[in-house]
Amino acid sequence: MGIKSDQWIRRMAAEHGMIEPFEAQQVRYVDQRRVVSYGTSSYGYDIRCSSEFKIFTNINSAIVDPKDFDENSFVDLNADICIIPPNSFALARTVEYFRIPRDVLTICLGKSTYARCGIIVNVTPLEPEWEGHVTLEFSNTTTLPAKIYANEGVAQVLFIGADEVCETSYRDREGKYQGQVGVTLPRA
Repeated sequence: MGIKSDQWIRRMAAEHGMIEPFEAQQVRYVDQRRVVSYGTSSYGYDIRCSSEFKIFTNINSAIVDPKDFDENSFVDLNADICIIPPNSFALARTVEYFRIPRDVLTICLGKSTYARCGIIVNVTPLEPEWEGHVTLEFSNTTTLPAKIYANEGVAQVLFIGADEVCETSYRDREGKYQGQVGVTLPRA
């Protein structure tokens, strides 16, 4: 078992479509404008946030219930910048679509650029043979509004190779988030 390198990530993206769209190197500038970096790093892949957001609102005084989540608890936004209210959160999705190999598990960690501003990025592990756009959760832990930039880096995915292939993959058990596109809310 070990963490996968930049060479492996490039090969899997090219030969198996593991990440689409794919950046083979770290991107730090777009049209001479500095961005939060994204693309392939030494032992991971820095994912981007799309311009599709769902911002949490308590305007309807709903109860947050993961088994029966009220879609009216969010305001939809399609923009280059998302402002998350203080002590609140927003959902988004990755620009990239992932196809995880059967002998790999991923762990995703938020980028330090956001963490150092009190913005926590949470993503659950991507299991063997899971595929789809990754739903991202941004928690603003500060007492001030916080900005998230679309089409820029937000978190890093680490690919961990297994010692042996799993008996049952996410696809085999027909996981409820398989093939998700767009920002996907909780499913019971």
